[in-house]
Amino acid sequence: QVQLVESGGGLVQAGGSLRLSCAASGRTVTSNDMGWFRQAPGKEREFVAALSWRSGGRTYYADSVKGRFTISRDNAKNTVYLQMNSLKPEDTAVYYCAAPAQRRVVPGTRSEQYDYWGQGTQVTVSS
Repeated sequence: QVQLVESGGGLVQAGGSLRLSCAASGRTVTSNDMGWFRQAPGKEREFVAALSWRSGGRTYYADSVKGRFTISRDNAKNTVYLQMNSLKPEDTAVYYCAAPAQRRVVPGTRSEQYDYWGQGTQVTVSS
């Protein structure tokens, strides 16, 4: 059973930084793609970033976070991170870690392409 547990959310001022963590169990973070999504109140869940399982760990980002957010993993801790810099009020959302059941050629960017989800962690950016 794959379990994902996020942590690291909180309240931060615009321009600040946060690092989210996603601790995985039941599977290693190198065995498949890992993704981050977010959902703001009244909006659909949207793709934020993904990390390929392939050697080298190619990364993918939504245009809205490119250059500000960085996805990475620590194989020894079996944890995936989302470093968020230059945060904006529009980044306010619940952030979810996700993983697919099957390997893909490239990581998916749609929520329906992921099978395992964490409980989410709230990120609030004040202006």
